[in-house]
Amino acid sequence: MDIRDLFISFILGIIEGLTEFIPVSSTGHMIIIDDLLLQSHLVLGSDELANTFKVVIQFGSILAVIIIFWERFMLLIKKARAGREGIVNNESISLTHFIIGLLPAVILGLLFENIIDTYLFRIETVIIGLLFGAILMLLADQFAKEEEYVPVSFEKITYKQALYIGMYQCLALWPGFSRSGATISGGVLLGLNYRAAADFTFMMAVPIMFGASALSLYKKWSLMTASVLPFFTVGFISAFIFAYISIRFFLSLISKIKLKPFAIYRIIVACFLMYIYFK
Repeated sequence: MDIRDLFISFILGIIEGLTEFIPVSSTGHMIIIDDLLLQSHLVLGSDELANTFKVVIQFGSILAVIIIFWERFMLLIKKARAGREGIVNNESISLTHFIIGLLPAVILGLLFENIIDTYLFRIETVIIGLLFGAILMLLADQFAKEEEYVPVSFEKITYKQALYIGMYQCLALWPGFSRSGATISGGVLLGLNYRAAADFTFMMAVPIMFGASALSLYKKWSLMTASVLPFFTVGFISAFIFAYISIRFFLSLISKIKLKPFAIYRIIVACFLMYIYFK
């Protein structure tokens, strides 16, 4: 592999890192960048290896979330241990909230995995996901309950809200809809403040994304040879760095700018995709 190949890996890592956790759809962006860069599989030699690369760089994004929320993850583990001793405060958020939130998407994902992989990963469906996801985000901003009462903070999320947010997460099974866009919008519509909805969304994404990525990588481990290791390593590091930056930046702004700017951006991306693929 030459410097051009590593540069492509670096760019793909940037796109993955910047878009995986903010509500703009990493799937739509990876399609665009793949095509503009003549597709990563031309560098790696096969579609299968290219898909494995995308799994690896996704791990970089997941690692960024784990580091940012490390203290909260540790606190949840401590609460779980305390719960076994009968001294946990049931009014504060716990691992149970995240398990409840994960169940709907896990169940539907397992039931319809083949259908999703076979029929939904097309440019047409991604465009639909981008547009309908943008509409949901605009509706969340329009009907946010912040002016009516003090919105729910992260620590006060209820089991019922966690379940409903998990149901909103099911929308992200449609490529282009965006996991964070669906769940943050759902959280806001359920009465959470924007930062609480974002925090819950990012933390809930870790186990489901890590599990899916780990299983995929395990199945394709034989493809991880020394010849592709530099390409994979550059992409992983790039995705981690830019995911860390984008998440920090997003969390610092979300309560101020809300979701409308991201919804408008998604509509622009959808129009761009329609132009380059259907002109």
